[in-house]
Amino acid sequence: MAFELPPLPYAHDALEPYMGRETLELHHGKHHNTYVVNLNNLVDGAGLAGKGLDEVVVEGFKAGNAGIINNAGQHWNHNLFWRIMKKDAGGPQGELKRRIDQDFGSLEQMKETFKAAATGQFGSGWAWLVVDGDKLDVMKTPNGENPLMHGKKALMGIDVWEHAYYLDYRNRRPDYVQAWLDHLVNWDEVEAGLS
Repeated sequence: MAFELPPLPYAHDALEPYMGRETLELHHGKHHNTYVVNLNNLVDGAGLAGKGLDEVVVEGFKAGNAGIINNAGQHWNHNLFWRIMKKDAGGPQGELKRRIDQDFGSLEQMKETFKAAATGQFGSGWAWLVVDGDKLDVMKTPNGENPLMHGKKALMGIDVWEHAYYLDYRNRRPDYVQAWLDHLVNWDEVEAGLS
């Protein structure tokens, strides 16, 4: 069974002005699609045909297969990225809010920690809110790596590759990260990841 590019759960202009139509068209339709095409071309030769994406991601990482790490990782990363965005979705509630307050002190402190990871990732990569054991934590990964490869559960992740923000923010990664945290995180979807 070949991997497929999932449709976006919203229109290309649904996240404006924080993420523009052209960014979504290129990022989803070109960049993410390329990872899917490349992954499908690599899985047979890596002995991973017929396996689910989570398994391909973990096994490719354990084997040190750079092609699988980057393309399976990026497919997995983007699937989460698209799902956890929604314009002006409010803030965390319920169990997620309780856990953020418990493990970071406040939502604002979690955002500061997350922003530091996202802006501090040198070059291309991701920043993540993860479940690590029984605690929430923030981490960053280079290129296509993700928390699953490191035995952690990702609740949310922001793409800090330049193609994710350059059309809208040019070289102002901190502005992109702040706008994303303040206006584009779908906290209900993030909380759903706790279960």
